[in-house]
Amino acid sequence: MQVLLTVAFPIFALIGTGWVAGRLRLLGEHGTTALNAFVGWFALPAMLFAALAKVSIADVLNGPFVVVFGGSMLLTYVAGMVAARVVARARLAHMSLFGLSASFGNVGYMGIPLCVTAFGSEGALPGTLATILGAAGILTFGLILVEIDIQGGRGTPAVRGRVMKAVVRSPIVQAVTLGVLVSALRIAVPEPVLRFLELLGSAAAPCALFAIGLFLSDKGLGTSRLEVALASVGKVLLQPLIAVALLPWFLDLDTMWGKAAVLCAALPTAANAFVIAKEYETFVEGASGTILVSTVTSVATVSALLVLLRVG
Repeated sequence: MQVLLTVAFPIFALIGTGWVAGRLRLLGEHGTTALNAFVGWFALPAMLFAALAKVSIADVLNGPFVVVFGGSMLLTYVAGMVAARVVARARLAHMSLFGLSASFGNVGYMGIPLCVTAFGSEGALPGTLATILGAAGILTFGLILVEIDIQGGRGTPAVRGRVMKAVVRSPIVQAVTLGVLVSALRIAVPEPVLRFLELLGSAAAPCALFAIGLFLSDKGLGTSRLEVALASVGKVLLQPLIAVALLPWFLDLDTMWGKAAVLCAALPTAANAFVIAKEYETFVEGASGTILVSTVTSVATVSALLVLLRVG
């Protein structure tokens, strides 16, 4: 019970507070957009850069974690694509967006705060690596498949250019890249600058969790209830089970990296899945419904994992 009170409760209480604020319209029509922009462009990049710049790059690039977490994400993505094809006879774009909803977890906004709360400041390392794998890995691959379907297989150079431009312009990718360079080159960040970044980065966790609640306050299940159910099961149950199955060959479950791999795999669907679905006007209701259901369900599943893994 103590682990639920010290680790799980603050996380979900912040999400719930954001949901209440959204339902009461306390932040106005553009509150969610403004808060997401602050987190995405300022607080989260500052947090990631500060975390990376202070450690050795060898401490972040944990190969076994990449295999366990990355493998669970990729296998769940493939399973989601197959499910979309079987259930909805979906085209490639729909299949890809379904796969993203089933596998692309909310690591940046929820996983990093959860890992930091559970493991201390070192918890930012597996959370950061999981964010990199999600944003630069499965998300990029999923976007490529969507573009291929939309363009009918034509214009491959244009697809690559569009995807690469989006990745390069991402403030999170820029912060991670700069942090890795500073760490690899052993550049000492001036203490006042580091303190500023840490202060700004400390706002990432509470603001991001609050923003999730705001986002969910306006979302419903839509009409794709079967797909929502399947994608949600894939995200909060199948992916962590795959991670647990991979652990014995690559990671010790008793270590921080082993526990973080399972926790990150069990996180609910990221809001980015809805943003991308909305951009392409494909699987929009399904993505928003999956975010809602998986987030609500994760209150129980993540809390249970925290107890089973003896975190806190």
